[in-house]
Amino acid sequence: MSDANVSRLALLRFLEEVQRRDLERTQRWIAAEEQREAERQRGMQARLHAPDWLLERGLNANSAPVYVHVGGCWNAGKRSGGVTRDQALRALAEGVPPCPHCRPDTELGYVDG
Repeated sequence: MSDANVSRLALLRFLEEVQRRDLERTQRWIAAEEQREAERQRGMQARLHAPDWLLERGLNANSAPVYVHVGGCWNAGKRSGGVTRDQALRALAEGVPPCPHCRPDTELGYVDG
């Protein structure tokens, strides 16, 4: 079939089919992205709220606390657990040292006296 025998209408129908397929593909991409975004949002909502204050323990679970940290301190060890503001203040008052990096005593307004 020569170019002269292909009608303008046939070319337009071909173009329409190509564009329809492109649109369907784009719609699939959009749907997949919307699903990823919804999953990301669910994951963020499911995450537990990080504690405001941490108490780091020694090597044994029953050992004395080593440091008081601000929640999210980069230097908090794996043996750190969340505590309330009052518990963090009490630990400082009982002589548990504040982390020298995140300075929870300053954040808490604790004055050693």
